[in-house]
Amino acid sequence: MPELVRLYIRNIVIGGMLSVVFTTALIALDVAHLRHLVMATQGGFIAAALLLLFNALVFAGVQFAIAVMRMGDRPRRPGGGLRAPVATGRPAAAKASVPHGRGRNR
Repeated sequence: MPELVRLYIRNIVIGGMLSVVFTTALIALDVAHLRHLVMATQGGFIAAALLLLFNALVFAGVQFAIAVMRMGDRPRRPGGGLRAPVATGRPAAAKASVPHGRGRNR
């Protein structure tokens, strides 16, 4: 199995677990009276299942996006190539020539 597919599946599982924890916390803490709505309403389990599903989609997507963005953050040792010039903070002297007759105040 390709590495990117394994990474995707792993992040879907992590996002699903985070979704279970988050949805359980929402219902257990009775945020916005969700526990009452799920327990007292006919078909409330469907609402809880959909909440779990949509949270899983969001958390899995965010988890995968973070994993992909972190792939480029691996530190690299300096290789060959051109080196950046070292800034000394001193102005560099440069010669400039002005043609005769120009640049004088008249």
